[in-house]
Amino acid sequence: MSSNIEADTPNILSVEGIEVIYDESILGVSDISLTIAQGEIVALLGANGAGKSTTMKAISGIAETERARVSCGDIKFKGESLLGIPPHKLALKGIVHVLEGRRVFEHLTVEENLKSGTFLHKPKRQQMHDEIDRIYHWFPRLKQKNKTLAGLTSGGEQQMLAIGRALLTKPDLVLLDEPSMGLAPILMQEIFSIITQLNEENGVSFLVAEQNIHLSLKHAHRAYVIDTGKVVLSGTANELAEREDLHEIYLGAEQAS
Repeated sequence: MSSNIEADTPNILSVEGIEVIYDESILGVSDISLTIAQGEIVALLGANGAGKSTTMKAISGIAETERARVSCGDIKFKGESLLGIPPHKLALKGIVHVLEGRRVFEHLTVEENLKSGTFLHKPKRQQMHDEIDRIYHWFPRLKQKNKTLAGLTSGGEQQMLAIGRALLTKPDLVLLDEPSMGLAPILMQEIFSIITQLNEENGVSFLVAEQNIHLSLKHAHRAYVIDTGKVVLSGTANELAEREDLHEIYLGAEQAS
């Protein structure tokens, strides 16, 4: 995607040289800095174990629930430091995190899962139905399966459900961790197309952690490459897509095939 974000567009998120430590002894990431402008899709690229998930969990506050902490640096959302704020309060501020692995309530129906995403803002009944109908507009597959137990839907449908439920919290910034993992190529394309459409039509900002380089750079405005807990490369999606050495140097030779 070509960058259509104006240079003077304010940053909605600024990660400033953070270091994350688990159990006071294990280094998760050592030097991560990145920014996301309002209305921008930013890809976070790197091999498995590079530090993508840890970075996202630090931003959303989930890291602190996993015996980790930001030991130096800062994370600012709309100019305000997020350090020490629990995840549920960050959700109220407008950040939602869709974790790796398609976390859905398997024994609830698709629609019941979506209703759980509305609890944060406690809408009235009609408003809740209207908001869920908007999710069905974005994800028609979910409308077709609305009475099906979430655990009986396909992997792609569960990913759509996790994203749809997250959108019902009315976020300004969505953190997506490996949204294409384990999905067939056609479903990967469908999900990323919906992300792009949501960004263009609703102005939602996204930080997307992915190992699928080609797909990420096709839909992002900019990207950062992480290797062993550090940002080693950044640029517009077009600039990085043109680098012939990107896969081999930073993401492993197996990704280049």
